[in-house]
Amino acid sequence: MRLLVTNDDGIDAPGIAYLVQAMETIGEVVVVAPDREFSGASQSVGSLMHTTPSIRKRRFPGADHAWAVSGPPALCVLYANLGLFGPAPDLVVSGINPGANIGRSVYHSGTLGACLSARNCGWSGVAISQAAPVGAAADGQAFVETRALQKWEVAAEVAHAYVAALVNDLPDDPVVVNLNVPNEELGDIVGWRVTDVSPHPAGIMSDPVLVPRDDDPEAFDVNVAWTRARDEPDTTDTGAVRAGYVSISYISRLTHEARPDVAGAEGALAGLLGARR
Repeated sequence: MRLLVTNDDGIDAPGIAYLVQAMETIGEVVVVAPDREFSGASQSVGSLMHTTPSIRKRRFPGADHAWAVSGPPALCVLYANLGLFGPAPDLVVSGINPGANIGRSVYHSGTLGACLSARNCGWSGVAISQAAPVGAAADGQAFVETRALQKWEVAAEVAHAYVAALVNDLPDDPVVVNLNVPNEELGDIVGWRVTDVSPHPAGIMSDPVLVPRDDDPEAFDVNVAWTRARDEPDTTDTGAVRAGYVSISYISRLTHEARPDVAGAEGALAGLLGARR
């Protein structure tokens, strides 16, 4: 079993080290991860037509091979699909992200973007994230100074249990799994839920302020206030993690669905193009 392990926080982030330790007993581990922070990169691969990312071989405890790529996690997966790092993996495992990837954040998560890109390549992917410490963030990305409070070993143990079972019977049709773990001791986790992705943001940005920089009056920083969003039922990923459950969401493919409520726009094309469909 060949596992490609990546993340969006960079190859030197603590979460990926714990994840590799959890995966090394399951199969051959190949680390292909960004050389720096790429949080929020989603499925971005960068402008490959204009720049050529560099790749550096690395030593990584627990990994059979390791590579650092000067690009986002989806690019790491794309390069693996091209065969740059040896045979194709059987599974992509991404994380451990410090902060939950729940609600609308799934659209932006680089952790999850790696797994979505894996499915494009014909492989299943499991994204593992852990809720931020209480008071450290509004359910989202943990602040750098609070990451020492992450219970990494708990998320790693949950990831090991799920992935070890999954690889014993990988589905023929690739699956994208979004696994979110509370930041609690294992014995304090209430249980687990298969959940819907909440349609609401887990954390809300408000009161944005442009702050001029001292060294350049034409340049500004942005200060925002973060608040926790509405309560959610534990049938959603947000509600489940807040209630102390491990949340498992299966991210579906993009599918065609008729939308009669935008028939007017289709009619405009009919007027322009007639019966050419």
